[in-house]
Amino acid sequence: MSSPFPTVAEKIKGVQILGPIPDNAKHIFSQEALAFVATLHRGFENKRQELLLNRKKEQELRDQGKLPNFLPETQYIRDDKTWTGPPLAPGLIDRRCEITGPTDRKMVINALNSNVATYMADFEDSLTPAWKNLVDGQVNLYDGVRRNLKFETNGKKYELNLSKDRHIPTLIVRPRGWHLTEKHVLVDGTPVSGGIFDFGIYFFNNAKETLARGFGPYFYLPKMEHHLEAKLWNDIFNYSQDYIGLPRGTIRGSVLIETIPAVFQMDEIIYQLREHSAGLNCGRWDYIFSYIKCLRNHPEFVLPDRSQITMSAPFMSAYVKLLVHTTHSRKVHALGGMAAQIPIKEDQERNRKALENVTKDKLREVTLGCDSCWVAHPALVPVVLKVFNEHMKGPNQIDLPPKEPFKPITQRDLLAPFVPGGVITEAGIRANIIIGISYIEAWLRNVGCVPINYLMEDAATAEVSRTQIWQWVTHGAHTNTGKLISKDYVKQLLDEEYKNLLQNAKPGNKFKQAFTYFAPEALGEKYSDFVTTLIYDDVTTIGRSIPGEKL
Repeated sequence: MSSPFPTVAEKIKGVQILGPIPDNAKHIFSQEALAFVATLHRGFENKRQELLLNRKKEQELRDQGKLPNFLPETQYIRDDKTWTGPPLAPGLIDRRCEITGPTDRKMVINALNSNVATYMADFEDSLTPAWKNLVDGQVNLYDGVRRNLKFETNGKKYELNLSKDRHIPTLIVRPRGWHLTEKHVLVDGTPVSGGIFDFGIYFFNNAKETLARGFGPYFYLPKMEHHLEAKLWNDIFNYSQDYIGLPRGTIRGSVLIETIPAVFQMDEIIYQLREHSAGLNCGRWDYIFSYIKCLRNHPEFVLPDRSQITMSAPFMSAYVKLLVHTTHSRKVHALGGMAAQIPIKEDQERNRKALENVTKDKLREVTLGCDSCWVAHPALVPVVLKVFNEHMKGPNQIDLPPKEPFKPITQRDLLAPFVPGGVITEAGIRANIIIGISYIEAWLRNVGCVPINYLMEDAATAEVSRTQIWQWVTHGAHTNTGKLISKDYVKQLLDEEYKNLLQNAKPGNKFKQAFTYFAPEALGEKYSDFVTTLIYDDVTTIGRSIPGEKL
């Protein structure tokens, strides 16, 4: 297939770009950068496909009754207490507050102007992978690394605060997970991995410049389900550093532990990343999604309303305790979870209570030994810093003795069914419907991060909303009033909430399309591994006439 957007890429044998590259991005997509991405694809795509196939096989075993557990074949890695991760990297020693968000220009400026330690620039859960978003994101990060950021919209100007002696947060990039492809970039007729594309373009263009600026090419690695998936990243890191002439170990990767299989392989994941390891993160919302997904055939693991699944739930508490113990034993960071609240400006009392809950959550994390946490909004930064500054006097807690003796965490602890007292309510079902449909609708409009009910929702929370209703319908759960959560009952609620969303929607909305995707999943008629892969084709430019300057 020939590209409708002939670019410099077509000078590289076997490479095609099926999307426009504007003038301000031509330097990003140079012949050399695209050749690097093509080389990564040719070298590592077969292994990626093999690992994705392994995911399917493992899920089939779980569906048949084999529950996740610690791997006997890697017992030797867990038992060996002599090995550790590498020394902490420049810019990644004190990480007490990390802000996260997509890579649009305004967000990049606001994040780098925040009083935080690091900024995770996200090409994954909070960014719709429309081609324009990806291209703009790479341009914005290129400029952000070089401290050359300005933006104006609706008469308001934004620019990077370069005041003398001001700390600019360390930039960490989250590429897409292994399950996602980038259909706008073909190598030898095959779409490249979304993660390889995101990593490769950013790394090639910025790695040496980040070092000149006092930090380095740092990444957050999402959605992994096996330690060999971490090994694949490590192999790519080694090859990439050799390719441009950087010492091995320059790259650092922080891994989100956001799947049930990964929580049983945390030692192994750190071990596989070797000198590139920078810590493990508690990806709590995706973790809840993975709990539902991995254990979906087992009615004993049915969860209550999302709002009731706090970090004090037994399986969640065990997960965090094991993560802190594992990371600190290996001398890398234990990275805490997300505070997703956004300010409630019109209701001060409600806002006060919300911030109190954030304070309690961060106090729990820092007391357990976490070295950092995430926020989704700059207004939460002072709240979080107050807690961490008071209870973590040093740059981190890696070398501090634990505050209480560690009690070994077992398979039973990590898979503990929800404690008695958790209930499913009609309000909870309706909330999941609203969040699920609203997020998909925004995603279809190329918006990947959405404020709903004063929480910043992304793909992870949409996944929880979708799969929870599926789980309740499939296993015939009941509400707290004794109502059977049947397909007919959920259809009634779906129709009511869809009607309400339409009545309040703006012109040009995509609620009809979103409902078409969401309803079969919620009604238990189908189960998709990821909502993002389910609807990805609707945000690609392939097959559509998209205006753009031909190069």
